[in-house]
Order: sequence, then structure tokens, then C-alpha cells
Amino acid sequence: MKKKDFKVIDLVYIGVGAALIAVCAFATVPIGPVPFTLQTLGVCLTAGLLGRRGGIPAVLVYILLGAVGVPVFSGFKGGIGVLFGATGGYIIGFLFTALLVGTVADKTKGKLWQLLLGMTGGVLLCYVFGTAWFAAVFAHNGDPRSLGGILSVCVVPFLLPDAVKIVLAAVLTNRLKTVIVKPKKG
Repeated sequence: MKKKDFKVIDLVYIGVGAALIAVCAFATVPIGPVPFTLQTLGVCLTAGLLGRRGGIPAVLVYILLGAVGVPVFSGFKGGIGVLFGATGGYIIGFLFTALLVGTVADKTKGKLWQLLLGMTGGVLLCYVFGTAWFAAVFAHNGDPRSLGGILSVCVVPFLLPDAVKIVLAAVLTNRLKTVIVKPKKG
């Protein structure tokens, strides 16, 4: 039987990953109902370096800290209300981003082009969850918007900045993977 317990170093990396995502959330530019942040950079970098076993718990710790009121979300916000707000779907989408990026990072051993594809897919997953949640919240509040209107607010302004963040996260992951000891499997 394999031991599945986390070691202390694994827990430290998970905590550092959650802190990195929180710090990236503090870099916020309010450009509309969905602010520009560096959170996707933090999530991709954390999951890229720690893999699925460390990346998903780091994102989960980040979300739980914010849910209980620690101001780790964009704009120094915290509380369960943020998760149920218009941008809560993006925060939940970070879990799926970490799942895909972490899986790709585990399987590819840090090959740059594969990391780029995995991180692109992970951010697209985040867009899907976040945009669907955004649309549902606005529809529930009596303000249904067209798909084009939603995409113009939730996706289009972020395509180029997120592409830059993906490249940066993939390059950093590729370079740092050799010096970071990620959580070991069982």
C-alpha cells in the first residue's frame, strides 16, 4: 500500500502556491464588471510547478480562505458573497484550470510547447465556467445579456493579456521545474 500523506514540504508548497495566487489577485485593474488581475498567471504557475497533486489543493486553499472572509480575492475582497457574485465562476474555474495544467505538467515533464497548450486549455476552461456563471448571475438579476455582449465583457478584453500571462507562466514553469521539488506521488 502506498503512503498518500502529504509531507511538510508539500504543505509548504501548497501554502506558497495559495499565497502566490492571492498576491496575483491584488494586482487588479477594474475595467468593468470583470476586473483584470494576474490570478490566471498565479494559478497556471502554481499548477505548472506543483502538478495536479499540489496545484489543486493550493487553489482550493486560496478559495476557502477567500470564502471564509480573508480578503484574498481581487480588490482585496473576501467572503462567500464573492463566490456567488458575477465573477465567482472564474474563481471556481481556477480549480479546473489547475486540474488541466497540473495534469499536463505531470505528464510532460515541463516541455514548453505542451505547457503552453495545457495552460491555454486551462484558461479556456476558466473562461467557460466564469462566463457561464456571469451570464447566469446577470440573468437571475433581471439583466439578461446577449452572448456577444457577455463575450465582449468577459472574454475579448482578456485574450491578449491572458496570452501574455500564459507564455510567462509556461516559460517560468519550464525554467523553474528543475529547481522546485514538487509534491511527490504517494
